[in-house]
Amino acid sequence: MRFQRATKCSHSVPSKTPSQARKFSFQPGGWGALLADRLVRKCDVLNRGFSGYNTRWAKIILPRLIKKENSVETPVAVSIFFGANDSSLKGENPKQHVPLDEYRANLRDMVQYLTSAGIPQERVILITPPPLHEAAWEKECILKGCKLNRLNAVVGEYADACVQAARDCGTDVLDLWALMQKDNQDFSSYLSDGLHLSPVGNEFLFLNLWPLLDKKLSSLPWLLPYWKDVEEAKPELSLLGDGDH
Repeated sequence: MRFQRATKCSHSVPSKTPSQARKFSFQPGGWGALLADRLVRKCDVLNRGFSGYNTRWAKIILPRLIKKENSVETPVAVSIFFGANDSSLKGENPKQHVPLDEYRANLRDMVQYLTSAGIPQERVILITPPPLHEAAWEKECILKGCKLNRLNAVVGEYADACVQAARDCGTDVLDLWALMQKDNQDFSSYLSDGLHLSPVGNEFLFLNLWPLLDKKLSSLPWLLPYWKDVEEAKPELSLLGDGDH
């Protein structure tokens, strides 16, 4: 997800980098929609999620999403949320599967690109994949005529690699895989089909991501003054300034 600084009329928040969780994040109750509501008049939350993508493909298209030369639209923060597709079992889903070492390297490469585009690592948040509820996801796979193509233990290895990539790069990280299973709690309610986030899971992600984002974005000013502060006789004095109100 990208949180991008606005021009005189808007701030933008760098959007998510491609994945199904991002694609659905702006549906009612989605974590992207919740962020956009929380950041209204401070930041534009831009969704750049693409269903089914992995880090191998995301690394290729990232320069198309965030360009180095466009400093006016440089995001003020970026979240990168991958792993659910990369961690697919190679034998059952070779198209989406990305080997563990490459996955970690791809995350590092994306952070390095963002840094080269003017977004320092302290403005980047990596998000691990959530845990997989194997029984529920296996039912979905069977309905589609295939075998179970992911395992929660394997997803956990990718979550660990994401955490390590964040340490390597000096970014924040939100370890969804660990948080959703903390104290061996039942995490099935966080997932709609065993893989994708449910409304409860979207809220969980938002509530845990917000403290990390708030540290990065709390200093952003409101865009344009509160209505009670607009000069009544000559509103243009309040509304046509530099926008830093």
